[in-house]
Amino acid sequence: MIKRLLIVGVVLLLVLSLSLETPVFAENEEQPKVEMRAAWIATVVNIDMPAGMSEAEFTEWAMDAVGRLAEMHFNTVIFQVKPTSDALYPSELAPWSRYITGKEQGTDPGYDPLQIMLDITHGHGMELHAWINPYRLTMPGQDLDDLASDHIAKKHPDWVVKYGQQYYFNPGIPEVQQYLIETVKELVTNYDIDAVHMDDYFYPYKIAGEEFPDEKTFHKYGQGFSNIEDWRRNNVNELVYEINQAIKEMKSWVQFGISPFGVWRNIADDPTGSDTEAGQTNYDHLYADTRQWIRDGSIDYITPQIYWSRQFMVANYSILLDWWSREVTTYSEVHPVNLYIGMADYKVNDNFDEAWDNPYELPEQILDNRFNDVARGQMHFSMKDVFRNALGYADILQDEIYHTKALTPATPWNGNRVPKKPISVMLEETDDVVKVVINNKKRKDVRKYIVYRFEGNKRGDYENPEHIIGVVYDNDGQAVFIDKDRDPHKRYTYGVTSVSPTGIESKGAKERKTKNK
Repeated sequence: MIKRLLIVGVVLLLVLSLSLETPVFAENEEQPKVEMRAAWIATVVNIDMPAGMSEAEFTEWAMDAVGRLAEMHFNTVIFQVKPTSDALYPSELAPWSRYITGKEQGTDPGYDPLQIMLDITHGHGMELHAWINPYRLTMPGQDLDDLASDHIAKKHPDWVVKYGQQYYFNPGIPEVQQYLIETVKELVTNYDIDAVHMDDYFYPYKIAGEEFPDEKTFHKYGQGFSNIEDWRRNNVNELVYEINQAIKEMKSWVQFGISPFGVWRNIADDPTGSDTEAGQTNYDHLYADTRQWIRDGSIDYITPQIYWSRQFMVANYSILLDWWSREVTTYSEVHPVNLYIGMADYKVNDNFDEAWDNPYELPEQILDNRFNDVARGQMHFSMKDVFRNALGYADILQDEIYHTKALTPATPWNGNRVPKKPISVMLEETDDVVKVVINNKKRKDVRKYIVYRFEGNKRGDYENPEHIIGVVYDNDGQAVFIDKDRDPHKRYTYGVTSVSPTGIESKGAKERKTKNK
């Protein structure tokens, strides 16, 4: 009898250990109603976007890509529109990107990729953040001769420096800063984007044995700075601050966010730095003082690229998640800064760190973000890796982590007015669909609407994201949402709330009930 009990106990322990290795998240686990869920679409060297598409082909590609993300309950697209001081849209300040046509820089594709992507993304109720790379002029293997003949760098060769195998704008020249600000102003003026987004490329990553060639620029413009490093950091700080100011003066609700390298400073260099041993850091090598941006309110969100596992000791995910959470909590002096986390989807089943061979490593990192209580979501690098679905990890995301819709976080410091619920909501029913028709003509404080659906004749829980069936952008006071997934034999109550340009939801909803069946 004792032997039998021992055998049973051993079996139970084995079953338990196996279940711990391959966890399954409970389907009824509480889902967040508000959570950033973004995917980067990198166009540089055509990482995520094929080159040479016609307008019809590009439209079909964009519809498929954004549609697949929407099905997985992503709510934001980060579309790279200026990969190398060029443009994926018609610009008077920068040439057409070679990455849209696959031909020489400056070749007009004959259509507007950004506008098409923007229309499709908003059509799915998703935000579009326009991703720019300000200083980079070329990629390795390219020369200045590869730039378009009318490129600003050819008109002002004194603005250009070479470092390693690439060319860059010199960040220390005031005219360079002003030009870069003007390119952002053109972008924000001409397009109804939700945010401007910059990544981790400021001063370039250090190359061993090679100094960035800006000593003469420092002697010309560095008055008041005792060393070149502080001057470089100030150059970046000024650009970040001025870009944000320019955006807010034009459209106060448009966000400005940056996704820096995952380590500000190592603790060996600064007692307030993270307990890491990163070979390069934002502050000391890229001259990107992320703390200062948080402190002076130059950004609305920050997305550190914590592209390491929870077992990687040199730069540990869990340590950095906690460090960045303390950072935004401690140093947000002018206004709060939303913290999102950059996720290393590209490393799943493709890295020397064996932790990435576990399909649950990245999904569990997202759960850590949620339990952290400060992080408000995540951004995935990049779209092709989400679709590659190595080890089935993206299936886990869809089925167990993102299995309800979520709203993007608000930025009330850019405008805290609470919108009123829609004036009119009507239902048009057929056997196939229910069309939710919103008329809000007299209201000017609404950017989009949230459509909820509840079974039966009574109002349900508006805080439960399971009832969110769609988000639709306002179109001159009107909007339409088509519900194709309801059961035609059931009766429903639909509720529609308004959302301000800064993401604040109305306190009330306009409700309509379907007819008896």
